[in-house]
Amino acid sequence: MNEPLRKAERAAVSSTEFFARARARLDFDVPPGLFDPNIIPRTGDSGNDRMLEIVAQEQPVRPAAVLIPVIDRQEPTVLLTQRSPHLSSHAGQISFPGGKIDATDASPLDAALREACEEVGLKRDFVEPVGYLDLYGTAFGFRILPTVAKVQPGFSLKINEAEVVDAFEVPLAFLMNPENHQIHTKEFRGIDRSYYAMPYAERYIWGATAGILRVLYERIYQS
Repeated sequence: MNEPLRKAERAAVSSTEFFARARARLDFDVPPGLFDPNIIPRTGDSGNDRMLEIVAQEQPVRPAAVLIPVIDRQEPTVLLTQRSPHLSSHAGQISFPGGKIDATDASPLDAALREACEEVGLKRDFVEPVGYLDLYGTAFGFRILPTVAKVQPGFSLKINEAEVVDAFEVPLAFLMNPENHQIHTKEFRGIDRSYYAMPYAERYIWGATAGILRVLYERIYQS
């Protein structure tokens, strides 16, 4: 159960096998770095890690939570959103449902479920949380804790256009295929940082969303 999947096995993995592996590898322990400014999330990329160190010195920690909604279809899909172009951060980008953790949220999981309902109308009755993924830091000063969740088909969505302009599904097999994980670079204050991009049809999935999907791939398929 803990052996990495070979390339052919990754392409053919079933919904049942994906969720079984996710439950074996994930839990609901909240990492201390979500709230502790002295702990910098590590990404494995030296340029990106240096960027996060700089951002952490300039901005307070802003804890956030997102939902990774894996829809339990015969061929599983991941529900993603396109953020409103009028938002102050990550405007117009492809994202997971989610946002800042409020003081009234009982847990990061509760925040992710609340945001998913507020943004796209995904009701909790259809969502079965599986566990937290690794903490992920962004250049905007957010510490994001993603929750992987199994979503039963049959739900209906209601888009909150003040926050998102669209919601769509991408095959899990596409997102978990490392051949679709492109690495791009850009400069941040004189430091080259790399980031993942996973273009799908007319959708450009990149930045934190693609980075979190890469972490999901490494945890579920490589560990």
